[in-house]
Amino acid sequence: MSSQIILPRIMQVGAQASLAVPDILDSMGCPRALIVTDNMMVKLGYVANITKVLDQKNTTVDVYFDVFSDTVPEPTVASIQAGVAMARAGKYDCIIALGGGSSIDSAKAIAILAKYGGEMKDYRFPRIVNEPGLPVIAIPTTAGTGSEATRVTIITDETNDEKMLCMGAGFMPVAALVDYTLTISVPARTTADTGIDALTHAIEAYVSKKANAYSDTQAIGAMKLIAPNLRKVYHNGEDQQAREHMMLGSTLGGVAFSNASVALVHGMSRPIGAFFHVPHGLSNAMLLPSVTEYSISAAPGRYADCARAMGIASVQDSNQQANEKLLTELKALNDELSVPTPAQFGIDKNKFFSVCQTMAEQALASGSPGNNPRVPSAEELVSLYQALWD
Repeated sequence: MSSQIILPRIMQVGAQASLAVPDILDSMGCPRALIVTDNMMVKLGYVANITKVLDQKNTTVDVYFDVFSDTVPEPTVASIQAGVAMARAGKYDCIIALGGGSSIDSAKAIAILAKYGGEMKDYRFPRIVNEPGLPVIAIPTTAGTGSEATRVTIITDETNDEKMLCMGAGFMPVAALVDYTLTISVPARTTADTGIDALTHAIEAYVSKKANAYSDTQAIGAMKLIAPNLRKVYHNGEDQQAREHMMLGSTLGGVAFSNASVALVHGMSRPIGAFFHVPHGLSNAMLLPSVTEYSISAAPGRYADCARAMGIASVQDSNQQANEKLLTELKALNDELSVPTPAQFGIDKNKFFSVCQTMAEQALASGSPGNNPRVPSAEELVSLYQALWD
């Protein structure tokens, strides 16, 4: 069996990679760019850095650009509508996505809707969107989602609190500018949440039923970069080498799951985020230890490989020993990075339990749990949700 691998056409990786954006626009022949970002990127001066190089660079043609800075964390259908309208009205021929996963996901959705119209729900899974939207140049500012290198976007339908999984080659950015220096200012909490998200991508891609030889190499590479450095960047955000390793690991994790899939953690995580407004990486972190424990029996060798790639088990360890060390490490990581339980986050237990069945149904409908080594029933999913309160 062969595997189809889809990647950004251009990847620029390393310090100051983001400043190559004028050259990328030039090579693409796109002189009208809409920068899609958030207000924090404006306040931090990151948007100004991009607009400055666009103003100064002598390109083949004059570049015209404007900024849409109203993206929000965990984007909703409503939150992207003004961006879609702006992209259509300005007749832009490309989009520059600057920010964390939410900004990049918003930009991907805007790129499709601006070109083809319709509503976001028209593009949700199981539809596979292979039609190319406006070309997206993605510049990530967190080491987490890997969205700069994935054919996936997540947009919440606020009418029913469902995080819609939208996927297909049409959502893959044309270019990814992976500049770790943009992550230096990321706060410790966000660093932790996005870092565990990246680690989850790598683990789930490796144990997924859709894993392949290519995605395996990217997933293992991601784990080798992320695991030894996540604590370092949490405790010392100025550690440049650790930040660089985390950023590359995040991108490799994105490549891995985009060309394999995520699995049960992500399937269960999205409804928690939609119903209770938990940041995506944080809800993944809440789930990763218990879901891994539930799943290990169905793929002990694969999970043991993860433990060895993370550097917490050796080749001398048996699979059982490696997996025991993996579970211990995931729990210890949550403790050290101060990952709250749902109760500590402030979620009401009664409200949580009242929607467990709905969350289980939404998780199954997303398709992600079906990629897990051990595929749960709806009843098992409800039990796994409820176990977060033990």
